[in-house]
Amino acid sequence: MMSRKLMKVGLPLVAVALVLAVLLGVHIPRAAEPQAPAPRAPPPTDVRAEGRIVSYPGASVTVGTEVTGRLVELRVEEKSQVRKGEVIAELDATEQRAALTQARAQSAEIRTEVRRLQADLERYRSLFEAKAMSRQNFEYTQRAVESARARMAAAQAQEQRLESVLAKTRIRSPIDGVVISQLIQQGELITAGSPLVVVADLTRSRVEAEVDEFDTGKVVLGAPVRIMAEGFPGTSWKGTVEDIPNAVMNRRLKPQDPGRPVDLRVLLIKVSFDEPTPLKLGQRVELLISS
Repeated sequence: MMSRKLMKVGLPLVAVALVLAVLLGVHIPRAAEPQAPAPRAPPPTDVRAEGRIVSYPGASVTVGTEVTGRLVELRVEEKSQVRKGEVIAELDATEQRAALTQARAQSAEIRTEVRRLQADLERYRSLFEAKAMSRQNFEYTQRAVESARARMAAAQAQEQRLESVLAKTRIRSPIDGVVISQLIQQGELITAGSPLVVVADLTRSRVEAEVDEFDTGKVVLGAPVRIMAEGFPGTSWKGTVEDIPNAVMNRRLKPQDPGRPVDLRVLLIKVSFDEPTPLKLGQRVELLISS
């Protein structure tokens, strides 16, 4: 009986207390509601690409000859170190030397004739001014001197041309570098324009890599790259994306994954090396580009 009386008395008191709390602005704590976890950003994924070791523009040069002749001396072979201006090959220059010798002799002969005619002209000038020579004879000598001078100029030009041709029988390297390809053998007859060797500055190499067009938005300038090559298991080299073109192109490297379409369009990016590598020009590589 007492508990029922207490309940009858207590419940109205609790209700009155709640009403007063609301009217007086008393905060009544509520049970904390569970919060939904914040969405997580997707983990970064590396972009895979295939590439090839290439040289920077101007760092690989095919050295040829500008004149025709037989190769009598080849001073280099593959892996030879060469310096800019160094003679790397010589063609038979027998005919060029003979022609130059003849041109020099002709120039000397005409030069002697010019001196003689010039001396005659000065002597005839005195006679003409003293009215001891006719104008006709004096002007004839003047024309002879002018003609001889013209022939001397032509002979000197021919001499210079033949000197240039003779110099071209000695083929020089245009850059410092290493011979990476030998295209001819000593004793062969070489025609003008034929390539002899390829010289490359191996310190100036980089990677051209084909990025799938679907991954182009993930690649940015300055992105770090990991470079791997067959023949070097467990080894990789660091690089950096240094150039991204404005247009895609058709794939040139055959994809290593047979499930990928060959006609997929790609972005041909350039990647610089951050460290020295033993990789060779033309070597195929795989890349992991951080995105």
